[in-house]
Parts: sequence; structure tokens; C-alpha cells
Amino acid sequence: MVNFGNDWDEIMAGEFEKPYYLQLREFLKREYFTREIYPDMYNIFNAMKHTPYSAVKAVIIGQDPYHEPGQAHGLCFSVQKGCPIPPSLQNIYKELQSDLAIPPASHGELYKWADNGVLLLNTVLTVRRGAANSHRGQGWETFTDNVIRKLNEREKPVVFLLWGGNAKAKKPLITEKRHLILEAAHPSPLSAYNGFFGCRHFSACNRFLQENGIEPVDWRIE
Repeated sequence: MVNFGNDWDEIMAGEFEKPYYLQLREFLKREYFTREIYPDMYNIFNAMKHTPYSAVKAVIIGQDPYHEPGQAHGLCFSVQKGCPIPPSLQNIYKELQSDLAIPPASHGELYKWADNGVLLLNTVLTVRRGAANSHRGQGWETFTDNVIRKLNEREKPVVFLLWGGNAKAKKPLITEKRHLILEAAHPSPLSAYNGFFGCRHFSACNRFLQENGIEPVDWRIE
């Protein structure tokens, strides 16, 4: 039984008994037993464990976890301390510096954001070593769609930062006008110059939060 240790337990009650999730669970049991899977099974739900439902100010949606050893730990775009900072995160740091004059951190571990109300949610929460998208289509998309639906239902406004095609595909789930949707290109080196750099999403997010009487996100890592 999944236990988040916060109000997500109540919000997602019943989700883990649904047929799609029971199927996903059996798939994951086989995968973790026979292959090298990331993140560690105890870190799969780190995003929701570190950012309670009621505390969510902003949501950043990623694709699936990093697939090399020692990187993934359950937060999208984040890597564990000691890992080289991935190119996409380097570009996120560059935009952060350009937008809010926050200097790049020396590491890529984003717990500080998660603990400050930024839900760092991948679309798919597990992956095989060395095989991006290897757990796509197994049920995680249904789970994360339902997480976004629950956030859409919330009375307190949320900022959704949708970077790249996979994240933008979630836009139809966000129907309530009280929320803010910010869209840009993905921060990867292949697309960052096509609309990610210069998007100024960090300041736009905080401006919206303040206008709605919500404490802005502290985007500093260190």
C-alpha cells in the first residue's frame, strides 16, 4: 500500500485499488525483480511525499525519470547530489538566473523546490536502466493524469508550468480558470532556444501567486 504521509493519502484514496493500478503494480513487481529500475522503489513517489496537496503552489511536469545509475530520485528534472547536472537542468538554471538573478546551484537536487510547494511530477514515474520511455503505456499516465485532475479541482489556484510537448499534452486536464497555465519549449539543448529561454516563467509564476494572496515560491536552491 502506498503511503505519502500527508494529505495526498486522502486525496488519492481508492486510486491504488483501481484495475489499471493493480495491473501496473504487477508489472512493476516483475520489473524491479528482474531488471535494474530507477528510481529506487522507495523514491517513486518522492514528488508527492515532499509536496502535500494543500501545499502545491506550482507544478512542473517532466517525462520519465533519468535512466542512468545514481540520478533519478522521484523528482522531475532533479538528480541526486554528486551527479553531474543534466543539460536540461543547466538550462533551467540559466533561465532562472536571467529571470530572477538567482545564480545556478552547484548541484541538481531540487528538494528545496519540492519542499517549497513545487510539485515536480514526471508523467511516468519509473524507467529501466538505459532505456528512456521503457515504462510508457503501463498505467503511470493514468495515475499522473488523475493527480493533475485532483489539482485542477482545488479551490486554491495553482500554476502549471508546461515545458515541451509531453507536458503540454496535459493541458486539457486543466479546465478551471482560476489556475494559471504557462507554456514553453522544453529546456533540453535541442529546443531551449525555441522558446524556453526568455519565457520568464519563474517571475510570472510568483507574480500570479502574489496576486492571489499566496506566498511566492523561493526558487533558490542553495
